[in-house]
Parts: sequence; structure tokens; C-alpha cells
Amino acid sequence: MRMWSDDEIFQLFKSVEQTKESGKAIRLAFEVHAREFGRKPNSVRNFYYHEVDSLKEDFEKRKRLGIKLENHAKSHFVGFSENEEEKLVEEIDKMRLSGCSVRQACRKLSGGDLGLMTRFQNKYQNIKKSELKKSNIIKFQNVKRELSERDINSLFMGLVQLIKKTAEEDVENKLLDKKRSSEYLLKKAFCDLRKKDEQIFELQNKLEVLKNENKNLLKRLESEQKSQKLKKILKHSRPEQIMEV
Repeated sequence: MRMWSDDEIFQLFKSVEQTKESGKAIRLAFEVHAREFGRKPNSVRNFYYHEVDSLKEDFEKRKRLGIKLENHAKSHFVGFSENEEEKLVEEIDKMRLSGCSVRQACRKLSGGDLGLMTRFQNKYQNIKKSELKKSNIIKFQNVKRELSERDINSLFMGLVQLIKKTAEEDVENKLLDKKRSSEYLLKKAFCDLRKKDEQIFELQNKLEVLKNENKNLLKRLESEQKSQKLKKILKHSRPEQIMEV
């Protein structure tokens, strides 16, 4: 799970304050933040309410972030929107497929907030009961009559909306993955460039060392050549020639 930085927490609380001041539903702040920071709206909401409770006991963090809790009084009885209900059921169903119970899934989604966990659990169970009731009614009605043209059109439009929603989510996920991939490649390119600069600097130092060593070797070779030449002259010359030299 990606950690929350102080800057992102500050931006979230600031967005919530601005949304409240404009008289709009607070869930809009969660949705906007989710789009900007690549998170899920429900996850943002859960973190926000959990952080409000946490900041009550953490004066130093409140002071560091400059957050006034009086602007963030929790409202435990705000109803779920239709979109929030759909997302809640979708996330809990997904967790149940991976082996979680309804209670465990609600606890994870609530971020440890027992009150919010109970709300999630009750809402999920009520929705499931309602869906089961509707399903039984439809089955009973289908026994008595065939589907009308209106029913067929309704089912068709529902299928179209489902396909459209799935396609939009797929495009959004691909764009997010592409953005993250581009950021990663850019960071990697800068890192590789820095390493190459370091290698070039190291090679330049080694080249200077080799130049100095080569210069010293040439001096030694020149000195030895002169010494050998002098020895040769001394060996093959007469005393009077040496004097002349």
C-alpha cells in the first residue's frame, strides 16, 4: 500500500475544507483527490476519517500540517450515494473472492474505524438482501409471463452501460499505468545519466594519472639512453678521446 506524505494529507484536508465552504458534498473532494493522486475514492474517504481520529491524539502532527480539526468534524450519518453503494459492494465482493469475510473486508475498507466498519457492514448486508428480494420477484414474474419489449430494452441498456463503464475504467487504468511508466523511465534516464557523468569523471582522472606515468617513463627512458651512450663511449674510447669529450 502506497504511503501518504505530509503534503498529500495537507492537500486532502484543504480540498475537504474548500468543498465544504462551497456547499458541495464532501465525497466530491474524495473523488477529485483520488483522480489527482491515483487512488480510489473509497480509500481516500476511509483514510480521511481515520486521519481525523488520529490527529485528535497527535498535536505535533496537527501543528506541523497546520490542520484545524474544528473544520473537519466527522459526520457519521451521511448517507451513501448510489455510486458509493455500488463501489462499496464491488470492493467487498472482490475481497470475499480472495478469501476475506464481510467483516474483515469492512474493517480493511474503514481503516480501523469501528463506527465506519459497522456502517459498511450494515449497508452491504442491506444491499444484498434487497438484491435477493428483487431477484426473487423477477423470478416469480418470469414464471407468469414472458419478457415484454420494454423489459428487453431495459436489459439491453443495462448491458450497454455495463460495457461502457468497464471500457472507461480500462482506459483510465491504462492511462494511469502509462503515466507511472513514463515517470519511472524519466527517473531511470536521469539516474543513468548521472552514473555516466561519474564514470566520465573517473576516466578523466585515470587518464591524467596515465599521462603523468607516461611522462615519467619517457624521462627515465631518455636518462637511461644517455647513460648507455656514455658507457659505450667510455668503453671504446682512449683516454685522450675522453678528455676531448
